[in-house]
Amino acid sequence: MKVPILIVDDDPSVTAALAVLLQARGFATLEAESPREALESLERRSVGLVLQDMNFSSASSGEEGLELLRSIRTLQPALPVILMTAWGSIQLAVEGMKAGAADFITKPWSNERLLASLETTLALATGSSEPPVPGREELDERWDFAGLVGRHPRLLKVLEMAGRVAATDASVLVTGESGTGKELLAEAIHRNSRRREGPFVKVNLGGISSTLFESEMFGHVRGAFTDARRDREGRFARADGGTIFLDEIGEVDPASQVKLLRVLQDRTYEVLGSSVTRRVDVRVVSATNRDLGRMTAAGGFREDLLYRVNLITLELPPLRDRPSDIPLLARHFAARVAEAYGREPVTLSEAALAWLRERHWPGNVRQLRQGIERAVLVGRDAEAGRIGRDELIELEELSSGVSERPSLPPAGTMTLEEMERAMVVRALAAAAGNVAGAARALGLSRAALYRRCEKYGVDPRASDS
Repeated sequence: MKVPILIVDDDPSVTAALAVLLQARGFATLEAESPREALESLERRSVGLVLQDMNFSSASSGEEGLELLRSIRTLQPALPVILMTAWGSIQLAVEGMKAGAADFITKPWSNERLLASLETTLALATGSSEPPVPGREELDERWDFAGLVGRHPRLLKVLEMAGRVAATDASVLVTGESGTGKELLAEAIHRNSRRREGPFVKVNLGGISSTLFESEMFGHVRGAFTDARRDREGRFARADGGTIFLDEIGEVDPASQVKLLRVLQDRTYEVLGSSVTRRVDVRVVSATNRDLGRMTAAGGFREDLLYRVNLITLELPPLRDRPSDIPLLARHFAARVAEAYGREPVTLSEAALAWLRERHWPGNVRQLRQGIERAVLVGRDAEAGRIGRDELIELEELSSGVSERPSLPPAGTMTLEEMERAMVVRALAAAAGNVAGAARALGLSRAALYRRCEKYGVDPRASDS
């Protein structure tokens, strides 16, 4: 039998139904009908998790449930608690998450959603006392982190947590500056999960306008709107059985946040133009370079949505905070570029590596990759199999375009659209792929820049992850 679960609800039919469900999955269960009975059980017995309701009398404020949660946290701080609440009491559940609950389930519950939450919470709780972070060799023996190069302790800590979390269905939020490798980490989580044979669907939410959000994410049926000439499958449907990667989640507008919350809450959605509720089995990994906590405090991001996407948060450190990894990354990129373009292997001089380590790298790993790629492809000494410090400096100065302000092209040589496209490309390059920086330089919002990239066929993901 698995670790016992304490079910706390004043409705005997609820506790009986949950007990049957959990016992069928191999768990032992204990039942309590009141907070007092629950606390007495915890004093007598050792349990692995508490699944508790929020109301135990005619009152519906949820204060009884919050008080029980606080008492459990005082009695056993490490004991995970999952709350159960009606959909209309989501704000109450958010208060519970602030007070230390591991997750919340809405009534009526989905058996699959409840079991997934329970098993994920238990897996994370039992892994919390593991030994210190292992070395890179040991991590690579246990998990597949191909493409994520480095040995710095801060990076290894993130990779170790990602490996442990990958085996669960926990929602993961990957944070970090532009260019730190958030998409690579999301792909690694999928590769190391039980869903590895399923699809991995990437969605750049910053590039989807609010008017197209429902159609893009949930699909539409023919005739749902003027241009809907045929049925279209949405991103969530494509990700069924696998993982959906919600990149730039901090760019979702408030109206779309509400629509996203429902599918993340109970894994159900409706195709645009249809009233049929559909289910989806999907693991959610999100990413952002924005401070969602600060956005929530300012009213720009829903608090309940934040608690849905960040059950586990993994923050990738900027490259400047792990300078010891720069030589490893530089050699890695030099070898990959030479192989990809059929060049002879190249080496970087010690002076070149020292210069690279001294750089600030506002564009992080992406900017370093672009610099090494440029040196391998157009550097004078690269054909001789060597890249030196002076050549790196010269190529950086040439690529920065700081010599003089460029003049406008003669009238008639470029259309306005061609000029706009050229400026978008130039701004992205000058900002080392930092979309936020490029947008500021152009006087645009991030969403507006993404729309122009889509219009002109410019791929911001080639320089933003």
